[in-house]
Amino acid sequence: MAVGVLIYLDYDNNKAVPAIVISEDTVPEEPIPIVEPQPDFVTLVAAGDNLFHTVVYNASLIEQSYVFDPLYEYIKPYIEPADIAFINQETVLGGAAFGLSGYPQFNTPQELAQTLSAVGFDMVNHATNHSMDRGEAALRATMTLWDSIPQVKYLGIRAEQDQEPGVVLEKNNIIFGFLAYTYGTNGLAVPADKQYLVSLINREKMAEEIDALRPRCDVLVVSMHWGEEYQPHQNAGQEALAAFLAEHKVDIVLGHHPHVLQPVALIPRDGSEPMLCFYSLGNFLSAQKPLATLLGGIAYVKIQKFESHVSIAEYGVIPTVTHYEKNYTNFRVYPLHSYSEDLALLHEQTGPAMQSGYFNTQGTALLGDVQILYNPFDLRNENSVGTDPAS
Repeated sequence: MAVGVLIYLDYDNNKAVPAIVISEDTVPEEPIPIVEPQPDFVTLVAAGDNLFHTVVYNASLIEQSYVFDPLYEYIKPYIEPADIAFINQETVLGGAAFGLSGYPQFNTPQELAQTLSAVGFDMVNHATNHSMDRGEAALRATMTLWDSIPQVKYLGIRAEQDQEPGVVLEKNNIIFGFLAYTYGTNGLAVPADKQYLVSLINREKMAEEIDALRPRCDVLVVSMHWGEEYQPHQNAGQEALAAFLAEHKVDIVLGHHPHVLQPVALIPRDGSEPMLCFYSLGNFLSAQKPLATLLGGIAYVKIQKFESHVSIAEYGVIPTVTHYEKNYTNFRVYPLHSYSEDLALLHEQTGPAMQSGYFNTQGTALLGDVQILYNPFDLRNENSVGTDPAS
C-alpha cells in the first residue's frame, strides 16, 4: 500500500514533525451519484371478436389436423411483444367431442387454444352471448382446456362457486385486476343453481365484485360484451354502463360484441384521471360478409407507474382487416397499414368499396387521432404512439 507523509519543520525546537499521514485508505471518496427513480411500464393489447365460423376452421384443416397458426402470422408481431395480451374468444372450445359447429350455436376445435397462446395471448374472455351454445359440458371442457395451458388466464366463466370472479396478476411492479361480463347468452339459460358459470351484466353483482377487486390492484380492467350488433356507435345502454363502471373506479373498459368498430372515449371520474373506454374493438377474425365487420382493431395501452402513482401514458387502436379469398379460403388477419390494394382484389368480398380505401376511410372516421398505423413495438419507429391522455 502506498503511503505519503506530509511534514513541516518545527523551528522553535529545531526538528521536523510529521503533520498528516496520507494513504490510499484516506483518499477522499468520489461522491456517490444520485440515481433518479425511473417509472415502470406495462403494455396491454386487446383484440376483439375471434368468431370461428365453420368455413374458418374447415379452411384450416390440413391432412386431418387443424392448423391455425397461419391465420395470425401477420398480426403476431403486434401481439407477442406486449406484456399482457387480451382476446375476446367469442366461441367455446369444446372440441370434436361435442360436435364442431358454426352459426348459430358455435363450438370450435380445441387446437385453437395452443395457437392463441403461441401468438402471445395470455388473457382470454369467454363471457359472451355464445358461452352456453353447446351447454354446460362444452363450457366446462373449455375451462379444462385453458387450465392445461397455465400461461393463459380466462375470464368471465367459472367452474365453481367459490372460484374468484376475476384475475389478478403483476407485471413490471404494476398489479392488474381483470373482470368480464356479458349481456346474455342468446336465450340459452345458465342453470339456475350454477349462475357462477357465466358472469352476466348485473349492476348489483358487478358493483360487489368490482369494489372487492379495486383495492387489490393498481389498474382495474373490465371486459364488457355489450351493445348492438353492426352499429358503428355506442348506444345509450353502453354509455350508462360506462358511467357506472367509471363511478366504481374502473380504469380501462374493453368492449366487444357489435362485430364492428366503435369509438374510443375518456369517461370522467371524480378525483382521478378519466376511464379509458374502448366501446367495441370489432371483429378480430370471422367469416362475416359486410365490409364493416372486416375492419377490427387492437387496443394498445401503455401504463406507467412512477413511485406510487399509476397512469395511462399512451393509448390507441391498431386497425386490422380480416382477409379471406374465393370460396372462403386463406383466412388471415392483417394490420390495416400493410393491407394492400392487391390483397383487396383477392378478397372474397370484392367490389368498388374494397378498392377505394374503404377501410382507411372508416378507420379514420371512427378512430380519428387514436389510430396507430404502424407497429408500436417496432423500436425503429420514431413516431409518437396513439394519444397521450393528458394532451
